[in-house]
Amino acid sequence: MQYVLRDIDLGGNIARVRLSRGLTQEQVVARMQLMGSTISRATYSKIETGTRNIKASDLLVLSRVLNVKLEVFFQREESKAPGA
Repeated sequence: MQYVLRDIDLGGNIARVRLSRGLTQEQVVARMQLMGSTISRATYSKIETGTRNIKASDLLVLSRVLNVKLEVFFQREESKAPGA
């Protein structure tokens, strides 16, 4: 199994962007599934809380659903811009 060193709050960044878009986890997951992802709401929730890693393919779909560049998900705390 591969592990990712968590020096960036990826899940927190994902949640911040989702909330700034006014979307629920259910809405995001539904849109991701329409784009071919097999992610469940439970899995998505674990990603946002940092207890599970996200697949690269799902991260790409998520960036499209939330209409942000991938870099936004990898911002460090001090460089986060309001409203992403």
